Amino acid sequence: MSPAPAAVGDPGYAVEDFSYPNADQILTERGILLKRGNGHIVLSPTCADGLLRVWARGKPEFCFKVTGDSGYLSLELPAVYTIRGIDYDTTITMTVDDETKTYDIPRNQWEAVGEGADPERRDHTLVEIRTSK
Repeated sequence: MSPAPAAVGDPGYAVEDFSYPNADQILTERGILLKRGNGHIVLSPTCADGLLRVWARGKPEFCFKVTGDSGYLSLELPAVYTIRGIDYDTTITMTVDDETKTYDIPRNQWEAVGEGADPERRDHTLVEIRTSK
């Protein structure tokens, strides 16, 4: 007895590409491009204590909920100048002109980054957030 052939139109396998859900809608509504992540750093609709807080010139504050032992999020947010850390080791990566810069964000403290730390006050884009316990 041989197995029955699969019916035409049977669903295939799902392949996770780690793309951020509803990224196009979030870009339109909030002006931040969320690309990919592992699901442990998530943009919050509101800001509160205990969230990773990011300030960008000309935009409202962005806050991220961090869960699990480690998190990763790639994104594009221009004109970032300060970030408040949380109870995780947090490293961010920014770009300016043709340079890439990395900042370690102190736990539970505000840290000047990007144009806030640049003597030339150049417009830096936040491109990556990594966290670990």
